[in-house]
Amino acid sequence: MSSLAQLPLAFSRRRVLMVGDLVADHYIYGQTDRVSREAPVLIVRHESSEVKLGGGANVAANVRALSGKVTAVGVLGTDEMGRALRELFAEADIQLSAVSARDVETETKTRILAGGVSTTRQQMLRLDRGQRGPLPPRLRRALVKRVEEAAKEADAVVVSDYGAGVVGEEMREALRALAAEGMPVCVDSRYSLSAFTGVTVCKPNEPELQSLVGRPLRTEAELLEAGHEVVKRLRCQALLVTRGRHGMALFDAKGGVDLVPVHGAKDAVDVTGAGDTVIAAFSLGLAAGGGFGEAARLANVAGSLAVQKLGTATVARDELLGELRGTR
Repeated sequence: MSSLAQLPLAFSRRRVLMVGDLVADHYIYGQTDRVSREAPVLIVRHESSEVKLGGGANVAANVRALSGKVTAVGVLGTDEMGRALRELFAEADIQLSAVSARDVETETKTRILAGGVSTTRQQMLRLDRGQRGPLPPRLRRALVKRVEEAAKEADAVVVSDYGAGVVGEEMREALRALAAEGMPVCVDSRYSLSAFTGVTVCKPNEPELQSLVGRPLRTEAELLEAGHEVVKRLRCQALLVTRGRHGMALFDAKGGVDLVPVHGAKDAVDVTGAGDTVIAAFSLGLAAGGGFGEAARLANVAGSLAVQKLGTATVARDELLGELRGTR
């Protein structure tokens, strides 16, 4: 691990451009001890609430926690959640280049967590708000322009597409152009990975890979066949498949495959947001001059640290270095 541990030392001198859906993760905490007489539902007495950086905003937060510089491009409304996210970006020292409009609602996921006295709060309900349908053409054009400008100062681009409309076909064309010019463009797309042809790296998880090929992947041989097939279909230089407790599989355009075993022996505590940590560490590894294999191993270790934390969490560079050096 000694040579791998050198890469994070360069993170603070690298800038990553994050393009994607900026999500407000809104948590409401409460106590419940009775059922309503109006309907068979629990009554929750409000205790506290908080907003965290979610979606692409969490990817940007992970890049910054790993000491990388980061510029985040996306869409925010002028509403309460948009203002809250702007404050959080400033606190995290993330350069924000957001397009705003009064008729756009900030993408928000409100989770209500409740429990009895002295018990752990459990999620009872999630309410989603945000943009319905495609963004107006003027906003899409403005986003592409901001990405093209910000890319001039970036060492790598990471795309976090949660399907909220930021990454449409105009944006994908701009990203393909950047990749063709030699910029590392790493894509994590929840629903539309098949549309991201011609970028540098695509990062599906195993169920997403299975969906891409349209058949179950029951054996390692079937996984390998699917990975090679998708690399050719997407015309990417590499495909990084996250496999949970089975680690990762890295495929390249030359037909190579690197099976990376899961790091550490501890069971996952919470996998929420771990994919954001993985793509952030991977893109920083490439920005720092590492190859696909080195970046994948860095991301594997970072992801193993993220799943040991509750909720949406980030991993600091010193945590990663400590784990790589065996000093944690």
